Amino acid sequence: MTQSLKLYTNPMSRGRIARWMLEEVGQAYEVEVLEYDTTMKSPEYLKINPLGKVPTVAHGEHVVTECAAICAYLADAFPEAELGPRAEERAAYYRWLFFAAGPLDAAVTNRTAGFVVKPKQRRQFGYGSYEGAVDTLAYAVSQHDYIAGDRFTAADVYVGMQVGWGLEFGTLDVRPEFEAYWGRLKEREALQRASALDDALVKGE
Repeated sequence: MTQSLKLYTNPMSRGRIARWMLEEVGQAYEVEVLEYDTTMKSPEYLKINPLGKVPTVAHGEHVVTECAAICAYLADAFPEAELGPRAEERAAYYRWLFFAAGPLDAAVTNRTAGFVVKPKQRRQFGYGSYEGAVDTLAYAVSQHDYIAGDRFTAADVYVGMQVGWGLEFGTLDVRPEFEAYWGRLKEREALQRASALDDALVKGE
């Protein structure tokens, strides 16, 4: 029997990344929308995700949190979708997926919050400096059409959304490398479906 899939999310959150990945996988899934500071912090939900954040994906008895982990897990759980890395793509796939989830996310979040790493502090931070992290991202997305090579993978869901949001909200510089990469992703049918579903939730439809 097929294990059930359930997405715990909020349309104004990183849950949009998980939703996109679920649409790419093409499996049926349930959705439970949680609200900040109320249901997201409820005892029932904290048993599922003690951090009290979204997204969370429940696959049968298995629970996965953290967007990059959700993308990688779903690619592995549903290999028929062909979103996991092939042997020749594996190094770049994991390298840039974890770079985006770790150093890049920290660099962008810190800068957005108004925290700037002083030159003497850079060795203490995994990303060194915001500028260095963004230069590295530009390098990563310019090597091939997709982050792991010439084929779309689950890593592009996570890295791609980071780039798309960065361009939309001004947390990344507008560079030709970012615009070209995001341009290859933003018209994907799965992303269009996911965005429409979340946009409808925002509007209360």
